[in-house]
Amino acid sequence: MLHFTRNEFSRRLSKLTSSMKANNLDAMLLFAQESMFWLTGYDTFGYCFFQSMVVKSNGEVVLLTRSADLRQAQLTSIIENIVIWKDGADAEPVSDLKTLLTNLGLKGARLGVEYNTHGLTAYHGRALDAGLKGFAELVDASNIVGALRVIKSEAELEYVRKAAELSDNAFDAAINATFAGAFEGDIYAAMHHANYSGGGDYPGNEFILGSGNEALLCRSKSGRRHLSENDQLTLEWSGAFAHYHAAMMQTLVIGKPTPRHEELANAAREALIAVEKSMISGASFGDVFNAHAEVMNDAGLADHVLNACGYSLGARYAPSWMDGPMFYEGNPFVIEPNMVLFAHMIIFDSDSETAMTLGRSFITTRESATPLSRHDLDLIIR
Repeated sequence: MLHFTRNEFSRRLSKLTSSMKANNLDAMLLFAQESMFWLTGYDTFGYCFFQSMVVKSNGEVVLLTRSADLRQAQLTSIIENIVIWKDGADAEPVSDLKTLLTNLGLKGARLGVEYNTHGLTAYHGRALDAGLKGFAELVDASNIVGALRVIKSEAELEYVRKAAELSDNAFDAAINATFAGAFEGDIYAAMHHANYSGGGDYPGNEFILGSGNEALLCRSKSGRRHLSENDQLTLEWSGAFAHYHAAMMQTLVIGKPTPRHEELANAAREALIAVEKSMISGASFGDVFNAHAEVMNDAGLADHVLNACGYSLGARYAPSWMDGPMFYEGNPFVIEPNMVLFAHMIIFDSDSETAMTLGRSFITTRESATPLSRHDLDLIIR
């Protein structure tokens, strides 16, 4: 059930403990499911309940979770020490965590906590702070594992390439299912069928699919319609393999494109090409955003674009496949080789109700960025 070798997991643990020592942390309390998966292979949606992975600076790892996830952890991970907190009306899992920390000799220790994650709700976060007050020093260490996860190993990149293949297959299925009169639900189903039949996993969030004036939405919503004779269809999707993603985005035109469609398509293509050229080692995430903004500004589209144009990708769990860092103005985070980056050019002209988007994922190298799609960047008309 392991997606990586034990040697790779050992290298990851070594990187984490080195970072912990650099930050003077005696232990980490991991709550992000992505961190647990990256470090040990532990694969579950049980993070919707309270659970924590304790990692000591000496490399000892202990998982505190519910009974429903005991076999899940045993079968999907390398974790050997698993402690169960018992469900009940009077259950206090933070108290169980405190007992575990005591048994691990961590009373009075300096503990790094992953606060910025869906795996630790505000409710449980407040209980954690209250329950460990005076017991140990808690430090926000939300970004430590995330920073390590940004750079992918060769084994991870193989899963990303497989996810990209599934993304391309889903796009082919969408193109074939798109025509005047087509039902959005059939397009949606065709895309997901391509992902799952190819061995893919459930993606980190819903695919975005909207036509007509709903093509100007960059979030999913409930409700499906049939495409008109002249229409527009915005898609954002990703194949997922071993939870790794390679997102893509594109607006298709049904029937005859308007001059505004063609104008915006040209701008989106130029901007994405500029962004790709800017993804070089040593450049910042802010530099990438600036490359996008310069094209949009020159085209007079500053009022129709978003304040971010992409983000890092990796192994992610619901509710979102978005990972950090993001492309926005002034972001100093530096690009290095073996990052997986998704850039999306989103232009929504609300005045004319014209949508145009274009997005691809890339793997960075020392000199350039490698696109992860076999599709070109031309406007697709159905």
